[in-house]
Amino acid sequence: MKINTAEFIVSNSDASKCPKDFLPEYAFIGRSNVGKSSLINMLTNNKNLAKTSGKPGKTQLINHFKINNNWFLVDLPGYGYAKVSKKTKSTFQKFITDYFETREQLVCAFVLIDIRHEAQNIDIEFMSYMGESEIPFCIIFTKADKISKGKIDSHIAAYKKQMYANNWAEMPQYFVTSSTESIGKEELLSYIDQVNEEVFKNNSEF
Repeated sequence: MKINTAEFIVSNSDASKCPKDFLPEYAFIGRSNVGKSSLINMLTNNKNLAKTSGKPGKTQLINHFKINNNWFLVDLPGYGYAKVSKKTKSTFQKFITDYFETREQLVCAFVLIDIRHEAQNIDIEFMSYMGESEIPFCIIFTKADKISKGKIDSHIAAYKKQMYANNWAEMPQYFVTSSTESIGKEELLSYIDQVNEEVFKNNSEF
Protein backbone atom coordinates (compact mmCIF):
# COMPACT_ATOMS: atom_id res chain seq x y z
CA MET A 1 0.00 0.00 0.00
CA LYS A 2 1.11 3.52 -0.76
CA ILE A 3 -0.38 6.33 1.29
CA ASN A 4 -1.32 9.14 -1.08
CA THR A 5 -3.52 11.21 1.21
CA ALA A 6 -3.61 11.60 4.99
CA GLU A 7 -6.15 14.13 6.21
CA PHE A 8 -6.73 15.19 9.81
CA ILE A 9 -10.47 14.96 10.52
CA VAL A 10 -11.20 15.53 14.21
CA SER A 11 -9.89 15.42 17.79
CA ASN A 12 -12.19 14.73 20.71
CA SER A 13 -12.51 13.02 24.08
CA ASP A 14 -15.85 11.34 23.45
CA ALA A 15 -16.00 8.08 21.51
CA SER A 16 -19.62 8.79 20.55
CA LYS A 17 -18.47 11.90 18.68
CA CYS A 18 -15.93 10.10 16.50
CA PRO A 19 -16.55 10.20 12.73
CA LYS A 20 -19.76 8.55 11.59
CA ASP A 21 -18.14 7.21 8.40
CA PHE A 22 -18.27 3.44 8.49
CA LEU A 23 -14.65 2.90 7.43
CA PRO A 24 -12.15 0.47 8.98
CA GLU A 25 -10.14 2.00 11.82
CA TYR A 26 -6.66 1.16 13.08
CA ALA A 27 -5.85 2.60 16.50
CA PHE A 28 -2.27 3.32 17.62
CA ILE A 29 -1.56 3.35 21.35
CA GLY A 30 1.42 2.84 23.66
CA ARG A 31 3.22 4.15 26.69
CA SER A 32 4.11 7.81 26.69
CA ASN A 33 7.26 8.60 24.70
CA VAL A 34 7.20 5.32 22.79
CA GLY A 35 7.65 7.10 19.44
CA LYS A 36 4.02 6.89 18.32
CA SER A 37 3.82 10.26 16.57
CA SER A 38 7.10 9.66 14.74
CA LEU A 39 5.85 6.26 13.57
CA ILE A 40 2.57 7.72 12.30
CA ASN A 41 4.44 10.46 10.44
CA MET A 42 6.79 7.89 8.90
CA LEU A 43 3.92 5.66 7.75
CA THR A 44 2.05 8.58 6.17
CA ASN A 45 5.10 10.30 4.64
CA ASN A 46 4.12 13.46 6.49
CA LYS A 47 6.51 14.62 9.20
CA ASN A 48 3.96 17.14 10.49
CA LEU A 49 0.81 14.99 10.60
CA ALA A 50 1.06 13.87 14.23
CA LYS A 51 2.59 16.19 16.80
CA THR A 52 5.93 14.96 18.12
CA SER A 53 7.56 16.02 21.37
CA GLY A 54 10.34 14.97 23.69
CA LYS A 55 7.87 15.56 26.50
CA PRO A 56 5.70 12.49 27.26
CA GLY A 57 1.94 12.75 26.96
CA LYS A 58 1.69 15.11 23.99
CA THR A 59 -1.37 13.30 22.64
CA GLN A 60 -4.34 14.00 24.91
CA LEU A 61 -7.31 13.25 22.65
CA ILE A 62 -8.66 10.71 20.15
CA ASN A 63 -7.28 11.93 16.80
CA HIS A 64 -8.75 10.67 13.55
CA PHE A 65 -6.82 10.82 10.26
CA LYS A 66 -8.51 9.65 7.05
CA ILE A 67 -6.05 7.70 4.90
CA ASN A 68 -6.51 7.37 1.12
CA ASN A 69 -10.18 8.20 1.72
CA ASN A 70 -10.93 4.59 2.68
CA TRP A 71 -9.68 3.95 6.23
CA PHE A 72 -8.91 5.79 9.45
CA LEU A 73 -5.69 5.92 11.39
CA VAL A 74 -6.56 6.74 15.02
CA ASP A 75 -3.93 8.28 17.28
CA LEU A 76 -4.74 7.61 20.94
CA PRO A 77 -3.15 9.03 24.10
CA GLY A 78 -0.43 7.03 25.81
CA TYR A 79 -1.27 4.97 28.85
CA GLY A 80 1.43 6.61 30.94
CA TYR A 81 3.95 5.37 33.44
CA ALA A 82 1.62 4.49 36.32
CA LYS A 83 1.21 0.87 37.37
CA VAL A 84 -1.86 -0.64 35.75
CA SER A 85 -4.22 -2.67 37.90
CA LYS A 86 -6.04 -5.59 36.31
CA LYS A 87 -8.96 -5.00 38.70
CA THR A 88 -9.87 -1.57 37.40
CA LYS A 89 -9.91 0.28 34.11
CA SER A 90 -9.78 3.64 35.83
CA THR A 91 -6.01 3.81 35.30
CA PHE A 92 -6.74 4.35 31.61
CA GLN A 93 -8.50 7.50 30.57
CA LYS A 94 -12.19 6.64 30.40
CA PHE A 95 -12.59 7.83 26.84
CA ILE A 96 -9.90 5.39 25.68
CA THR A 97 -11.70 2.39 27.12
CA ASP A 98 -14.99 3.76 25.79
CA TYR A 99 -13.40 3.98 22.36
CA PHE A 100 -12.05 0.43 22.47
CA GLU A 101 -15.22 -1.11 23.85
CA THR A 102 -17.84 0.75 21.78
CA ARG A 103 -16.23 1.64 18.46
CA GLU A 104 -17.66 -0.76 15.90
CA GLN A 105 -15.40 0.54 13.14
CA LEU A 106 -12.24 -0.57 14.97
CA VAL A 107 -10.77 -3.59 13.21
CA CYS A 108 -7.31 -3.65 14.79
CA ALA A 109 -5.32 -1.82 17.44
CA PHE A 110 -1.54 -1.51 17.35
CA VAL A 111 0.13 -1.54 20.76
CA LEU A 112 3.50 0.22 20.51
CA ILE A 113 6.41 -0.98 22.64
CA ASP A 114 9.91 0.50 22.85
CA ILE A 115 12.16 -2.40 21.81
CA ARG A 116 15.12 -0.94 23.73
CA HIS A 117 13.67 -2.08 27.05
CA GLU A 118 13.08 -5.54 28.45
CA ALA A 119 9.48 -6.63 29.01
CA GLN A 120 7.59 -4.01 31.01
CA ASN A 121 4.67 -4.99 33.28
CA ILE A 122 2.60 -2.00 32.17
CA ASP A 123 2.71 -3.19 28.55
CA ILE A 124 1.96 -6.80 29.48
CA GLU A 125 -0.97 -5.71 31.64
CA PHE A 126 -2.35 -3.39 28.99
CA MET A 127 -2.24 -6.20 26.44
CA SER A 128 -3.95 -8.48 28.96
CA TYR A 129 -6.74 -5.90 29.19
CA MET A 130 -7.01 -5.92 25.39
CA GLY A 131 -7.14 -9.71 25.31
CA GLU A 132 -9.70 -9.96 28.11
CA SER A 133 -11.84 -7.36 26.32
CA GLU A 134 -11.51 -9.32 23.05
CA ILE A 135 -10.09 -6.35 21.20
CA PRO A 136 -7.99 -7.49 18.20
CA PHE A 137 -4.48 -6.08 18.30
CA CYS A 138 -0.94 -6.42 16.99
CA ILE A 139 2.31 -5.32 18.61
CA ILE A 140 4.62 -2.74 17.03
CA PHE A 141 8.11 -2.69 18.48
CA THR A 142 9.58 0.79 17.92
CA LYS A 143 13.09 2.30 17.82
CA ALA A 144 14.73 -0.82 16.37
CA ASP A 145 17.63 1.26 15.05
CA LYS A 146 18.72 2.03 18.63
CA ILE A 147 19.87 -1.49 19.62
CA SER A 148 21.55 -4.53 18.06
CA LYS A 149 19.73 -7.32 16.24
CA GLY A 150 20.69 -9.69 19.03
CA LYS A 151 19.06 -7.49 21.68
CA ILE A 152 15.96 -7.08 19.54
CA ASP A 153 15.59 -10.86 19.35
CA SER A 154 16.19 -11.34 23.08
CA HIS A 155 13.72 -8.63 24.07
CA ILE A 156 11.02 -10.07 21.79
CA ALA A 157 11.72 -13.51 23.28
CA ALA A 158 11.27 -12.01 26.76
CA TYR A 159 7.88 -10.63 25.77
CA LYS A 160 6.84 -14.02 24.42
CA LYS A 161 7.88 -15.65 27.69
CA GLN A 162 5.98 -13.07 29.75
CA MET A 163 2.84 -13.43 27.67
CA TYR A 164 2.91 -17.21 27.85
CA ALA A 165 3.27 -16.84 31.63
CA ASN A 166 0.14 -14.67 31.57
CA ASN A 167 -1.91 -17.43 29.92
CA TRP A 168 -1.55 -16.31 26.32
CA ALA A 169 -1.72 -19.27 23.94
CA GLU A 170 0.50 -17.49 21.44
CA MET A 171 2.28 -14.21 20.83
CA PRO A 172 0.14 -11.71 18.90
CA GLN A 173 1.38 -10.76 15.45
CA TYR A 174 4.16 -8.21 15.76
CA PHE A 175 6.20 -5.80 13.65
CA VAL A 176 9.68 -4.42 14.28
CA THR A 177 10.00 -0.79 13.21
CA SER A 178 12.22 2.27 13.16
CA SER A 179 10.80 5.66 12.27
CA THR A 180 14.19 7.17 11.45
CA GLU A 181 15.15 4.36 9.05
CA SER A 182 11.64 3.41 7.83
CA ILE A 183 12.15 -0.16 9.05
CA GLY A 184 8.92 -2.16 9.02
CA LYS A 185 6.96 0.41 7.05
CA GLU A 186 6.26 -1.78 4.04
CA GLU A 187 5.30 -4.79 6.19
CA LEU A 188 2.94 -2.78 8.37
CA LEU A 189 1.16 -1.03 5.50
CA SER A 190 0.90 -4.32 3.64
CA TYR A 191 -0.76 -5.89 6.68
CA ILE A 192 -3.30 -3.05 6.90
CA ASP A 193 -3.97 -3.38 3.18
CA GLN A 194 -4.64 -7.12 3.53
CA VAL A 195 -6.97 -6.63 6.50
CA ASN A 196 -8.85 -3.90 4.61
CA GLU A 197 -9.36 -6.25 1.68
CA GLU A 198 -10.85 -8.89 3.97
CA VAL A 199 -13.01 -6.34 5.81
CA PHE A 200 -14.50 -4.87 2.64
CA LYS A 201 -15.01 -8.31 1.12
CA ASN A 202 -16.65 -9.97 4.12
CA ASN A 203 -18.52 -7.18 5.88
CA SER A 204 -21.32 -5.45 4.02
CA GLU A 205 -21.44 -2.72 6.66
CA PHE A 206 -18.12 -1.34 5.43
